[in-house]
Amino acid sequence: MLQNNDEKISSVLFTAILPFLLFFMAYYGFESSYVKLKTMGKAPDFMFSSVYAYRVIPNFLTVHVTTFLTDFINSNLISLKPFIVKNGTAFYHSIFLINLVFFLCSSVVLDKILKFKPNLFASDPRLRKLLHLLGVFLMVIVQYVPTNCDSIAVFFFLAGVFFSLKYSKSRQNRDLFILAGIIFISTFVRETACLNIAFFAALFFDYRKFSIKNFAFYKEIAVVILAFVIPYIGLRMIIPQEGAVAEGFYLLQNFSSPFNLAGLVFGTVVLCFIYQLCGVAERNTFKNFIILSVPYLGMITFVGLFWETRLWLPLLLGVLVISSQNINFHKA
Repeated sequence: MLQNNDEKISSVLFTAILPFLLFFMAYYGFESSYVKLKTMGKAPDFMFSSVYAYRVIPNFLTVHVTTFLTDFINSNLISLKPFIVKNGTAFYHSIFLINLVFFLCSSVVLDKILKFKPNLFASDPRLRKLLHLLGVFLMVIVQYVPTNCDSIAVFFFLAGVFFSLKYSKSRQNRDLFILAGIIFISTFVRETACLNIAFFAALFFDYRKFSIKNFAFYKEIAVVILAFVIPYIGLRMIIPQEGAVAEGFYLLQNFSSPFNLAGLVFGTVVLCFIYQLCGVAERNTFKNFIILSVPYLGMITFVGLFWETRLWLPLLLGVLVISSQNINFHKA
Protein backbone atom coordinates (compact mmCIF):
# COMPACT_ATOMS: atom_id res chain seq x y z
CA MET A 1 0.00 0.00 0.00
CA LEU A 2 2.78 2.39 0.97
CA GLN A 3 4.67 1.46 -2.18
CA ASN A 4 1.64 2.26 -4.33
CA ASN A 5 1.27 5.62 -2.61
CA ASP A 6 4.95 6.35 -3.16
CA GLU A 7 4.58 5.51 -6.85
CA LYS A 8 1.57 7.81 -7.17
CA ILE A 9 3.36 10.65 -5.41
CA SER A 10 6.45 10.11 -7.55
CA SER A 11 4.32 10.08 -10.69
CA VAL A 12 2.67 13.39 -9.78
CA LEU A 13 6.03 14.94 -8.92
CA PHE A 14 7.67 13.95 -12.21
CA THR A 15 4.74 14.39 -14.60
CA ALA A 16 3.12 17.52 -13.15
CA ILE A 17 4.93 19.37 -10.35
CA LEU A 18 8.45 19.40 -11.81
CA PRO A 19 7.24 20.24 -15.34
CA PHE A 20 5.11 23.06 -13.90
CA LEU A 21 8.09 24.54 -12.04
CA LEU A 22 10.33 24.33 -15.11
CA PHE A 23 7.68 25.92 -17.30
CA PHE A 24 7.04 28.67 -14.75
CA MET A 25 10.77 29.40 -14.58
CA ALA A 26 10.96 29.61 -18.37
CA TYR A 27 8.18 32.22 -18.56
CA TYR A 28 8.87 34.27 -15.44
CA GLY A 29 12.45 33.50 -14.47
CA PHE A 30 14.16 34.14 -17.79
CA GLU A 31 13.78 37.08 -20.11
CA SER A 32 13.76 36.32 -23.82
CA SER A 33 15.14 38.99 -26.11
CA TYR A 34 13.75 37.15 -29.13
CA VAL A 35 10.15 38.30 -28.80
CA LYS A 36 8.43 40.99 -26.74
CA LEU A 37 5.15 39.31 -25.84
CA LYS A 38 5.56 40.28 -22.20
CA THR A 39 4.76 43.92 -22.88
CA MET A 40 1.99 43.43 -25.44
CA GLY A 41 -1.44 44.42 -24.16
CA LYS A 42 -3.34 42.26 -26.63
CA ALA A 43 -2.78 39.71 -29.34
CA PRO A 44 -0.75 41.38 -32.12
CA ASP A 45 -2.34 41.81 -35.52
CA PHE A 46 0.09 39.43 -37.21
CA MET A 47 -1.53 36.52 -35.33
CA PHE A 48 -4.62 36.97 -37.49
CA SER A 49 -2.95 37.39 -40.86
CA SER A 50 -0.80 35.39 -43.26
CA VAL A 51 -0.21 31.77 -42.25
CA TYR A 52 -0.99 32.59 -38.60
CA ALA A 53 -4.65 33.14 -39.48
CA TYR A 54 -5.05 29.39 -39.93
CA ARG A 55 -4.13 28.70 -36.31
CA VAL A 56 -7.77 28.96 -35.42
CA ILE A 57 -7.85 27.15 -32.09
CA PRO A 58 -4.84 28.95 -30.52
CA ASN A 59 -6.09 32.34 -31.69
CA PHE A 60 -9.59 31.65 -30.36
CA LEU A 61 -8.24 30.58 -26.97
CA THR A 62 -5.83 33.52 -26.80
CA VAL A 63 -8.50 36.14 -27.43
CA HIS A 64 -11.02 34.70 -24.99
CA VAL A 65 -8.57 33.79 -22.22
CA THR A 66 -6.99 37.25 -22.43
CA THR A 67 -10.43 38.87 -22.15
CA PHE A 68 -11.40 36.64 -19.24
CA LEU A 69 -8.10 37.20 -17.43
CA THR A 70 -8.28 40.97 -17.90
CA ASP A 71 -11.80 41.09 -16.45
CA PHE A 72 -10.88 38.70 -13.65
CA ILE A 73 -7.85 40.73 -12.58
CA ASN A 74 -9.78 44.01 -12.71
CA SER A 75 -12.69 42.56 -10.75
CA ASN A 76 -11.12 40.18 -8.24
CA LEU A 77 -7.39 40.85 -8.04
CA ILE A 78 -7.28 44.62 -8.09
CA SER A 79 -4.95 44.75 -5.08
CA LEU A 80 -2.51 42.38 -6.79
CA LYS A 81 -2.75 44.07 -10.18
CA PRO A 82 0.51 46.09 -9.83
CA PHE A 83 2.43 42.90 -9.05
CA ILE A 84 0.73 40.96 -11.85
CA VAL A 85 1.29 43.69 -14.43
CA LYS A 86 4.91 44.03 -13.36
CA ASN A 87 5.49 40.44 -14.47
CA GLY A 88 3.62 40.69 -17.75
CA THR A 89 0.41 41.84 -19.36
CA ALA A 90 -2.85 39.91 -19.22
CA PHE A 91 -2.10 38.79 -22.77
CA TYR A 92 1.26 37.33 -21.72
CA HIS A 93 -0.23 35.62 -18.67
CA SER A 94 -2.96 34.14 -20.87
CA ILE A 95 -0.30 32.71 -23.21
CA PHE A 96 1.40 31.20 -20.17
CA LEU A 97 -1.82 29.66 -18.80
CA ILE A 98 -2.89 28.18 -22.13
CA ASN A 99 0.55 26.76 -22.80
CA LEU A 100 0.88 25.50 -19.24
CA VAL A 101 -2.34 23.48 -19.45
CA PHE A 102 -1.35 21.82 -22.71
CA PHE A 103 2.25 21.40 -21.59
CA LEU A 104 1.16 19.49 -18.47
CA CYS A 105 -1.21 17.42 -20.59
CA SER A 106 1.69 16.70 -22.94
CA SER A 107 3.82 15.59 -19.99
CA VAL A 108 1.10 13.18 -18.85
CA VAL A 109 0.63 11.78 -22.37
CA LEU A 110 4.40 11.38 -22.82
CA ASP A 111 4.57 9.46 -19.55
CA LYS A 112 1.73 7.23 -20.74
CA ILE A 113 3.46 6.63 -24.08
CA LEU A 114 6.76 5.68 -22.46
CA LYS A 115 4.93 3.09 -20.37
CA PHE A 116 2.87 1.77 -23.29
CA LYS A 117 5.09 -1.00 -24.66
CA PRO A 118 8.65 -0.15 -23.63
CA ASN A 119 11.64 -1.95 -25.05
CA LEU A 120 14.33 -3.47 -22.87
CA PHE A 121 16.09 -0.12 -22.54
CA ALA A 122 12.99 1.77 -21.36
CA SER A 123 11.54 -1.05 -19.28
CA ASP A 124 13.70 0.11 -16.38
CA PRO A 125 11.55 2.71 -14.55
CA ARG A 126 14.65 4.74 -13.71
CA LEU A 127 15.70 5.06 -17.34
CA ARG A 128 12.10 5.74 -18.35
CA LYS A 129 12.02 8.67 -15.93
CA LEU A 130 15.19 10.02 -17.50
CA LEU A 131 13.63 9.79 -20.96
CA HIS A 132 10.55 11.58 -19.68
CA LEU A 133 12.71 14.25 -18.06
CA LEU A 134 14.61 14.70 -21.33
CA GLY A 135 11.31 15.17 -23.15
CA VAL A 136 10.14 17.71 -20.58
CA PHE A 137 13.41 19.65 -20.79
CA LEU A 138 13.16 19.74 -24.58
CA MET A 139 9.62 21.11 -24.33
CA VAL A 140 10.71 23.75 -21.82
CA ILE A 141 13.96 24.87 -23.41
CA VAL A 142 12.27 25.92 -26.66
CA GLN A 143 10.01 28.34 -24.76
CA TYR A 144 12.45 31.19 -25.33
CA VAL A 145 10.23 31.67 -28.38
CA PRO A 146 6.82 31.69 -26.67
CA THR A 147 3.88 31.31 -29.02
CA ASN A 148 0.20 30.62 -28.54
CA CYS A 149 0.20 27.44 -30.62
CA ASP A 150 3.27 25.27 -30.00
CA SER A 151 2.27 23.68 -26.69
CA ILE A 152 -1.17 22.89 -28.07
CA ALA A 153 0.38 21.40 -31.21
CA VAL A 154 2.79 19.27 -29.15
CA PHE A 155 -0.08 17.90 -27.08
CA PHE A 156 -2.02 16.87 -30.18
CA PHE A 157 1.13 15.43 -31.74
CA LEU A 158 1.84 13.25 -28.69
CA ALA A 159 -1.82 12.23 -28.50
CA GLY A 160 -1.57 11.19 -32.15
CA VAL A 161 1.63 9.27 -31.43
CA PHE A 162 -0.11 7.40 -28.62
CA PHE A 163 -3.01 6.31 -30.81
CA SER A 164 -0.62 5.43 -33.64
CA LEU A 165 1.12 3.03 -31.27
CA LYS A 166 -2.21 1.73 -30.02
CA TYR A 167 -3.40 1.04 -33.54
CA SER A 168 -0.15 -0.68 -34.46
CA LYS A 169 -0.76 -2.99 -31.51
CA SER A 170 -4.50 -3.61 -31.62
CA ARG A 171 -5.45 -2.88 -35.26
CA GLN A 172 -8.71 -1.51 -33.89
CA ASN A 173 -10.54 0.85 -36.24
CA ARG A 174 -11.57 2.91 -33.23
CA ASP A 175 -7.94 3.87 -32.59
CA LEU A 176 -7.46 4.74 -36.26
CA PHE A 177 -10.50 7.01 -36.30
CA ILE A 178 -9.44 8.68 -33.05
CA LEU A 179 -6.03 9.29 -34.62
CA ALA A 180 -7.69 10.75 -37.71
CA GLY A 181 -9.83 12.97 -35.49
CA ILE A 182 -6.75 14.20 -33.63
CA ILE A 183 -5.00 15.05 -36.89
CA PHE A 184 -8.12 16.78 -38.21
CA ILE A 185 -8.45 18.97 -35.11
CA SER A 186 -4.72 19.65 -34.78
CA THR A 187 -4.63 21.01 -38.33
CA PHE A 188 -6.60 23.93 -36.89
CA VAL A 189 -3.68 24.44 -34.50
CA ARG A 190 -0.59 24.19 -36.68
CA GLU A 191 0.63 22.54 -39.84
CA THR A 192 2.87 20.23 -37.79
CA ALA A 193 -0.16 17.95 -37.65
CA CYS A 194 1.36 16.42 -40.79
CA LEU A 195 4.11 14.87 -38.65
CA ASN A 196 1.52 12.54 -37.14
CA ILE A 197 1.16 11.10 -40.64
CA ALA A 198 4.93 10.59 -40.82
CA PHE A 199 5.03 8.89 -37.41
CA PHE A 200 2.09 6.62 -38.20
CA ALA A 201 3.53 5.61 -41.56
CA ALA A 202 7.00 5.09 -40.04
CA LEU A 203 5.64 2.15 -38.06
CA PHE A 204 4.83 0.32 -41.32
CA PHE A 205 7.36 1.83 -43.72
CA ASP A 206 10.62 0.18 -44.84
CA TYR A 207 13.13 2.85 -45.85
CA ARG A 208 15.47 0.22 -47.33
CA LYS A 209 12.87 -0.83 -49.90
CA PHE A 210 11.20 2.59 -49.83
CA SER A 211 7.81 0.96 -49.53
CA ILE A 212 5.15 0.08 -46.99
CA LYS A 213 5.64 -3.42 -45.64
CA ASN A 214 2.01 -4.44 -45.83
CA PHE A 215 -0.10 -3.22 -48.74
CA ALA A 216 -3.20 -3.27 -46.53
CA PHE A 217 -1.89 -0.29 -44.59
CA TYR A 218 -2.09 2.01 -47.61
CA LYS A 219 -5.77 2.38 -46.79
CA GLU A 220 -5.08 3.38 -43.19
CA ILE A 221 -2.38 5.83 -44.24
CA ALA A 222 -4.77 7.32 -46.79
CA VAL A 223 -7.27 7.92 -43.97
CA VAL A 224 -4.78 9.91 -41.87
CA ILE A 225 -3.56 11.85 -44.91
CA LEU A 226 -7.13 12.90 -45.74
CA ALA A 227 -7.65 13.89 -42.11
CA PHE A 228 -4.90 16.48 -42.63
CA VAL A 229 -5.49 17.52 -46.23
CA ILE A 230 -9.24 18.22 -45.94
CA PRO A 231 -9.02 20.83 -43.13
CA TYR A 232 -5.74 22.21 -44.52
CA ILE A 233 -7.29 23.01 -47.89
CA GLY A 234 -10.63 23.96 -46.37
CA LEU A 235 -9.05 26.59 -44.13
CA ARG A 236 -7.30 28.21 -47.07
CA MET A 237 -10.52 28.31 -49.03
CA ILE A 238 -12.54 29.78 -46.15
CA ILE A 239 -9.85 32.21 -44.90
CA PRO A 240 -7.93 33.41 -47.96
CA GLN A 241 -4.61 35.06 -47.14
CA GLU A 242 -1.72 36.34 -49.23
CA GLY A 243 0.76 34.22 -47.28
CA ALA A 244 -1.39 31.10 -47.24
CA VAL A 245 1.56 28.71 -47.09
CA ALA A 246 4.34 30.71 -45.46
CA GLU A 247 5.08 34.13 -44.03
CA GLY A 248 8.35 34.40 -45.95
CA PHE A 249 11.34 32.50 -47.29
CA TYR A 250 14.43 32.28 -45.10
CA LEU A 251 16.77 29.85 -46.83
CA LEU A 252 19.62 32.35 -47.04
CA GLN A 253 19.21 33.49 -43.44
CA ASN A 254 19.24 29.91 -42.20
CA PHE A 255 22.69 29.27 -43.61
CA SER A 256 24.21 32.70 -43.04
CA SER A 257 23.11 33.66 -39.52
CA PRO A 258 25.18 32.21 -36.65
CA PHE A 259 22.00 31.97 -34.56
CA ASN A 260 20.20 29.92 -37.20
CA LEU A 261 23.25 27.72 -37.68
CA ALA A 262 23.29 27.17 -33.92
CA GLY A 263 19.66 26.08 -34.12
CA LEU A 264 20.52 23.63 -36.90
CA VAL A 265 23.36 22.20 -34.83
CA PHE A 266 21.05 21.91 -31.82
CA GLY A 267 18.45 19.90 -33.74
CA THR A 268 21.06 17.70 -35.41
CA VAL A 269 22.98 16.97 -32.21
CA VAL A 270 19.85 16.04 -30.26
CA LEU A 271 18.68 13.78 -33.09
CA CYS A 272 22.09 12.07 -33.13
CA PHE A 273 22.04 11.70 -29.35
CA ILE A 274 18.62 10.04 -29.36
CA TYR A 275 19.67 7.85 -32.29
CA GLN A 276 22.45 6.48 -30.10
CA LEU A 277 19.83 5.42 -27.55
CA CYS A 278 17.99 3.28 -30.11
CA GLY A 279 18.38 -0.43 -30.67
CA VAL A 280 18.62 -1.93 -34.17
CA ALA A 281 14.86 -2.13 -34.80
CA GLU A 282 14.29 1.30 -33.29
CA ARG A 283 17.02 2.79 -35.51
CA ASN A 284 15.24 1.53 -38.61
CA THR A 285 11.99 3.15 -37.49
CA PHE A 286 13.94 6.28 -36.54
CA LYS A 287 15.21 6.48 -40.13
CA ASN A 288 11.71 5.81 -41.45
CA PHE A 289 10.36 8.73 -39.45
CA ILE A 290 13.11 11.12 -40.51
CA ILE A 291 12.77 10.16 -44.19
CA LEU A 292 9.00 10.59 -44.10
CA SER A 293 9.50 13.93 -42.33
CA VAL A 294 11.66 15.34 -45.14
CA PRO A 295 8.81 17.60 -46.38
CA TYR A 296 8.57 19.09 -42.89
CA LEU A 297 12.35 19.50 -42.70
CA GLY A 298 12.21 21.21 -46.07
CA MET A 299 9.53 23.54 -44.74
CA ILE A 300 11.74 24.46 -41.77
CA THR A 301 14.65 25.11 -44.11
CA PHE A 302 12.80 27.30 -46.58
CA VAL A 303 10.06 29.05 -44.60
CA GLY A 304 11.10 28.60 -40.97
CA LEU A 305 14.08 29.69 -38.92
CA PHE A 306 16.48 27.11 -37.49
CA TRP A 307 16.99 29.33 -34.45
CA GLU A 308 13.36 28.76 -33.51
CA THR A 309 14.15 25.35 -32.07
CA ARG A 310 10.47 24.88 -31.24
CA LEU A 311 10.13 23.79 -34.87
CA TRP A 312 12.39 20.82 -34.14
CA LEU A 313 10.41 19.77 -31.08
CA PRO A 314 7.85 17.38 -32.66
CA LEU A 315 10.65 15.57 -34.49
CA LEU A 316 12.72 15.27 -31.32
CA LEU A 317 9.80 14.00 -29.26
CA GLY A 318 8.85 11.58 -32.02
CA VAL A 319 12.29 9.96 -32.12
CA LEU A 320 12.46 10.00 -28.33
CA VAL A 321 9.29 7.90 -28.27
CA ILE A 322 10.70 5.59 -30.94
CA SER A 323 13.84 5.03 -28.84
CA SER A 324 11.68 3.76 -25.97
CA GLN A 325 9.27 1.45 -27.78
CA ASN A 326 9.33 -2.24 -28.58
CA ILE A 327 9.22 -1.63 -32.32
CA ASN A 328 9.33 -5.32 -33.24
CA PHE A 329 6.13 -5.74 -31.26
CA HIS A 330 4.38 -2.97 -33.17
CA LYS A 331 5.42 -4.43 -36.51
CA ALA A 332 4.36 -7.92 -35.64
